[in-house]
Formats: sequence, C-alpha cells, structure tokens
Amino acid sequence: MKKNLKIIFAGTPEFAVPTLNILHKEEFQISLVLTQPDSKSGRGMALKSSRVKQRAKELGIPFFQPEKLNNQDVFNKIKNLHADILVVAAYGLIIPTKILSIFKKGAYNVHASILPSWRGAAPIHRAIEAGDSKIGVTIMSIAPTLDTGDMVRTKSINLNKDSNTGEMTKIISKLGSELMLKVIQDIELNKTLRFIKQDSSVATYANKVVKSEAKVIWKDTKSRNLVRKINAFNPFPGMFCIFKGKVTKIWKASEGKFLDETEPGKLYLNHEKNIFFIGTQDSVIEIKEIQLEGKRKMNANEFIISSDIDGTEYFL
Repeated sequence: MKKNLKIIFAGTPEFAVPTLNILHKEEFQISLVLTQPDSKSGRGMALKSSRVKQRAKELGIPFFQPEKLNNQDVFNKIKNLHADILVVAAYGLIIPTKILSIFKKGAYNVHASILPSWRGAAPIHRAIEAGDSKIGVTIMSIAPTLDTGDMVRTKSINLNKDSNTGEMTKIISKLGSELMLKVIQDIELNKTLRFIKQDSSVATYANKVVKSEAKVIWKDTKSRNLVRKINAFNPFPGMFCIFKGKVTKIWKASEGKFLDETEPGKLYLNHEKNIFFIGTQDSVIEIKEIQLEGKRKMNANEFIISSDIDGTEYFL
C-alpha cells in the first residue's frame, strides 16, 4: 500500500542504492532523486552516470543532477515538489540550510560510522585502517556542518581484521538502508523520534582517500599497519609498489611470523609451501593476492610461477 509521505532522495554511489531500493520496495512516494552530474572515467574518459541515477532510471523515478545546490532555480525546483522528507545517502554535496528548511518532517542522512567517530568522506576506509574492533552506521538529522547532526538510530557490528572496504561497504550499506527504513516508518506513523546530540570532543575525522597514500614505503611501515592499509584501500585505490620496473598492487596480505634479519622490501620465498613474504619496517607480511601491471590478480603460488622469482628480488 502506498504511503502518504513524499520523499526526495539524494545519493550518488553504489552505497546509496540499497536505501533507494528499500524505500521504493516499501512503496514510499519518491518524488525526485538528486544525484551528482555524470563524470568522465576510464581510459576513454567517457561520461558515466552514477549508480543512483542508473537505478532511478530503472525504477522510473525522476532524477535531477545539479552541479551545485546554492542557486534559486534548484531551490525552487525542490520546493515546488512539496516533499515531506529528504533522505540522503552518500550524496557528496553539502546541502544548504535554505534547502533543508523546506522539509517539514526533516532531513536524514545514512552515515557509515558510529558517530561521532569518523565524520567525513571515508569512514569505512579509516575505521579499517585504524584497526577498529567495531564498525557501524548512524542515521542522523542533517546539520549545516559536516556530519554533526543529532543521531536518531545507530547500529554496530564486529569488524573482522581480514575484512576489506569493498566487503564492509556492502554490509554497511544494507544495514544503513534497514535503519533508515525504520526511521521513515516511525515518521509515517507519527512516532516521536529520539534525538541524541553528538559529543564533538571525542569526534574523529575520516579524510578523503587520495592515491598518493597508497604507495607502500616498506622501510617506514610496520607489518600490522600495512596489512590494515591493504584491507582499507581494497578495492580503491589499491596499495601499490614497484616490482621489476612494473606497478604492482597488493590486494590481500597477512602479518607473517618474524624472520631473522629481514630487510624492508626484500622478497622471502618458502619453496615448500609455495608462499612468499615481503620485509617491512619491523617484520614481514605474507602476500595472499597480488597483481602485476597489465595482468590479472594472482595468488602467491601463481605469482611465484609466472614471475620466475628466486628470492633475491626486492619490491620498491
């Protein structure tokens, strides 16, 4: 049965799609989808639509792709729809207070952390990189400043030390969609929401990931920290180094047992088990999945065979 609430949804990447899907499945009236403009990507630099735009088209929901929100035409377009609620999931643009004020029943955001930890652009990456034991999602009211709104619902789960960002993004996006649905259902039933203010004194920030962070500096990085970064930067941007003059990405690794007199960047072979290690600042990491430039991803045994290594090589 169709619900009475009218919603405008704002989101851009794959992370936002489960929330759009669940609201549509539950037959809420989604008047408009806001998503970022098409962007150029790939070797041919062809224009590519966001995943949310693609999904909106599949569902037959009107979409709008303004480059910025702080102009009168955008304000008028949104206001004239007379929507009750704004739902946001990884939209990527700051929403002006003037637009937030349009929605008489509020504006709510799915944020991929247990706030006030990891406010900002890359909460899942940074939680994994930091070695957090838990990860989660928060539904919050949207405030003019970044990720500072009052919390409405939160949910946390254990973070396995081997989990990577790609895996956790799928889990957290689904969890966030389910939490957002509960909030919207409560509003539909005129239930009173419980708002909890964030303690900004203990806030941490999840800065956007940049490719320059993904270069492995073997002599400066401890094994534990490097494994965390490998997991955090999988699938983007991927930790990389140079092997035999080629860019080489390390997709999966674990802390290796300490070997005597290890050298940072040096390759160590175990012929009996067909596995290999690379020296770090304090020990070694065992390589589980690796990819040479222009090649597919390989496990350790495949890499040893295809690369014709003898244990005298170095990763730079």
